[in-house]
Amino acid sequence: MSKYILKNGIITNSDGFAPGDLTVKNGRICGNGQNGVICDLGASSFVYPALINTHDHLRGNYLPRVGPQNGVFYLNWLPWDNDLKASPCYAERSRALDMEKGYLLSAYKTLFSGIITVNDHFPHEFNKNILPTLPIRAIQNYAIAHEASSYELKWGGPITEEHDIAKKNNWPFITHLAEGFDDESMNSLANLEKTGVLSRHCLFVHCIAFSDEDIKKCAAAGASISWCGASNMFMFNTTCKIKKFIDAGVNVTIGTDSSHTGAFNLLEEIKYDRELYRKMFGEDLNAKLIFKMITKNAAKALWVGDCTGELKTGYNADILVLKAQKDDAYENLAAASSKDIELLIYEGKAIYGEERFIALLGGSLPENYTMLKVNGRSMFVTGDPAALYRHIRKATGIKKILDFLPFEPEEQD
Repeated sequence: MSKYILKNGIITNSDGFAPGDLTVKNGRICGNGQNGVICDLGASSFVYPALINTHDHLRGNYLPRVGPQNGVFYLNWLPWDNDLKASPCYAERSRALDMEKGYLLSAYKTLFSGIITVNDHFPHEFNKNILPTLPIRAIQNYAIAHEASSYELKWGGPITEEHDIAKKNNWPFITHLAEGFDDESMNSLANLEKTGVLSRHCLFVHCIAFSDEDIKKCAAAGASISWCGASNMFMFNTTCKIKKFIDAGVNVTIGTDSSHTGAFNLLEEIKYDRELYRKMFGEDLNAKLIFKMITKNAAKALWVGDCTGELKTGYNADILVLKAQKDDAYENLAAASSKDIELLIYEGKAIYGEERFIALLGGSLPENYTMLKVNGRSMFVTGDPAALYRHIRKATGIKKILDFLPFEPEEQD
């Protein structure tokens, strides 16, 4: 649909929230208009920029988690990788899902938590043909390394060349960093700095072993970090010095990591991280800051802040509508779960929503959409995630439960 108006919503951006209307035309947010289909939100819904996840591995979303045994946590990521690849879960995932279906499953994990934009931390030769086929936006313009260590996986070209590509093209350079406590992890930022790789293009994931001096250098360079608190605690029983990153003015974002170690989805991740912050520092992580971490800050870190992450005229109409259960928009988002999503829009196209929003699809369900029951509500969705769920159960021979899919697929004859 080329033009419509979300009327009587509570429009939320990083500078505040207020009652108002949001007009969408040709996939973008535009000024107020009188023409077009009107969907009245009845002043009972918050309208947000769609969420952004700065760290996931879209081939790696499956359950159960795979982690340390007998309470002995990992020194770095490598023994976890060995445990994963030797696990029954990994073997089951490989039987149940080929590459394309694995990516599609992750796209639905993304969609059902209100995310439109995600970073898939894998090299381009691995995902370049799949990402454009997904129903959400997995960014394709990025430079990459796995990690700055002697035992890293060889993703992308030499780190200095990848960083140069990022600078030339105004892309992010994304790498895990300091994911552990061995000598190389403890000195990872210093080693990167010696090669000239430390700039505002850098998005560092985890940063568990960063020293106070590392944090200052990260802030001075204008680099960003992706905080994955649930994954860090599961694998290492600790996380980065997140308060010091925030206080230093680092551009902090939040990532889920894959569900093999992280939270089920981003909405669960932010609740977990907020409680973790409270336990670590005896104070609340400000809900407005959480909102920025998964919208404006995240868009900046991925170098897409000129087109998404805020509800601004001319920006992509990437929109999340949540049921208003709290008076404060930021607290409402921080407490939300998948069952609170009313509508999700990708560049003006409604890809998931309550049945009442079918008017945005032209008044009837398009051929490539299906209906689901989510928490008792009839919801439309692009594609057929229920068929994918049934495929997984047939392939595994069990009634597999994947908690990031918020529905039970109806059985078919």
